[in-house]
Amino acid sequence: MTRFQVSLCIIAVLAAAALTASAQPVSTADARTANSQAQASINAALDASQARDWGLRAEEWTRYRQVMRGPLGIYSPNLDPLTALGIEARSDEERRRYAELQVRIEAQRVEKLLTYQRAYDAAWQRLFPGQRRVNMPDAKAPIAGNTGSGRLAVFVKADCAPCTQRVRQLQATGTAFDLYLVGSRQDDAQIRQWAAHAGVDPAKVRARAITLNHDAGRWLSLGLPGELPAVVREVNGQWQRQQ
Repeated sequence: MTRFQVSLCIIAVLAAAALTASAQPVSTADARTANSQAQASINAALDASQARDWGLRAEEWTRYRQVMRGPLGIYSPNLDPLTALGIEARSDEERRRYAELQVRIEAQRVEKLLTYQRAYDAAWQRLFPGQRRVNMPDAKAPIAGNTGSGRLAVFVKADCAPCTQRVRQLQATGTAFDLYLVGSRQDDAQIRQWAAHAGVDPAKVRARAITLNHDAGRWLSLGLPGELPAVVREVNGQWQRQQ
């Protein structure tokens, strides 16, 4: 056999081996590696998209994830990224950045909610003209010691950041409550705007899991000490503040 023929045989053997290897199924380990890489790519793309939605950089989103794996995530598992990063800010500059981002994003969200609320109001008037809605009940001013509904009553006021945060916390836990806006002057638009700013879910209001009410003097009539927000419940005929 000539050298040329030997070379041809070697090439043929190598080619056959290559075809055999390519025809064999991928090992389980290789498949798992490929799946892990694909999932990592998907997760990275989702993280990048969510970071953009909140106006955050990739490294800030990674820090948010880390923060929520710590004590803050246990105590407040439903915190949004900007609030979480703001609470755990490492400098005044960071805190200011997240506060400004949150104000801008909330302003956009409130405007969208109010725009939809106006569309909802118009649809109601078209479909049920003259019929009163039940999702904005009039608050009757009770006297101290009045029997409660058994639900939490939450008293808030305008321009009160702790009030907004408390309502968000209650809603995040799925708690049903009756919200009363102190100083609303019976202005439905004002209470709707406050609820939109606080992120109250309109669906929960329509389902009456949350009710929106004018205070109409109720808070003063209860005679309870302390500042707003106030989360209270009637216990054995007495109204008491809750933690």
